[in-house]
Amino acid sequence: MEKVLYTRPKTLRDTPMTYCAGCGHSMIHRIIAELIDELDLAGKAIGIAPVGCAVTAYDFLDIDFSEAAHGRAPAVATGIRRVLPDAFVFAYQGDGDLASIGLAEVVHAASRGENYTTIFVNNTIYGMTGGQMAPTTLVGQLSSTCPTGRDAATMGYPIRVCELLDTLQAPAMIARTMLAGPAGIRQTKATLRRAFQCQLQKKGFSIVEILSPCPIYMRMTPREAMEHVQKNVSAYFPIKVFREPEGL
Repeated sequence: MEKVLYTRPKTLRDTPMTYCAGCGHSMIHRIIAELIDELDLAGKAIGIAPVGCAVTAYDFLDIDFSEAAHGRAPAVATGIRRVLPDAFVFAYQGDGDLASIGLAEVVHAASRGENYTTIFVNNTIYGMTGGQMAPTTLVGQLSSTCPTGRDAATMGYPIRVCELLDTLQAPAMIARTMLAGPAGIRQTKATLRRAFQCQLQKKGFSIVEILSPCPIYMRMTPREAMEHVQKNVSAYFPIKVFREPEGL
């Protein structure tokens, strides 16, 4: 059998990842790097790093980056995109960053139809700060701030961001994928490619929500966490393309 050698994308720095074993961020970083190389975007791409586990995404992706205050990536992306209309701009945000303190920011950026791409990583937990309940934490899921499980009666229900944004008129593309096995990873890359093309064709605001494993705070092995994403997380957050322009 012929050996298949690992080839590192040019845009992915030769730097050891600092994410936990089984974390989805490293997989998503590679997908982004591959797409930037394949679409020849390295010279014009600008990423917006969040406050969260991916706060140092610029250590791993060899493109220009700007850091945003917690939840304010949409405002930073909007400013950069308007000042540099020929740049390719994407905001990289976790569920705590986007769906909690940054929810109003992303809603209004989407409502204005700002022509940038949001990569929304949903692992149903606050990871960087110690595993607290996030707006996306599932009912019954354990966290450091709901140690007996999320109770909908007192803590509400998880927020479905894509469904919320789908009520707006302006967004051009809204989709949800998951990192669950090779098929899920391939689907995620294909969906992100279309979201990138949506921006390149100046169609307007695009967002791809990626359901991602967090083995540490899901309190599972990496394999169990990926299976949990596939069976349980996607049951509440269904995998779906809510809308996208024709011809991508």
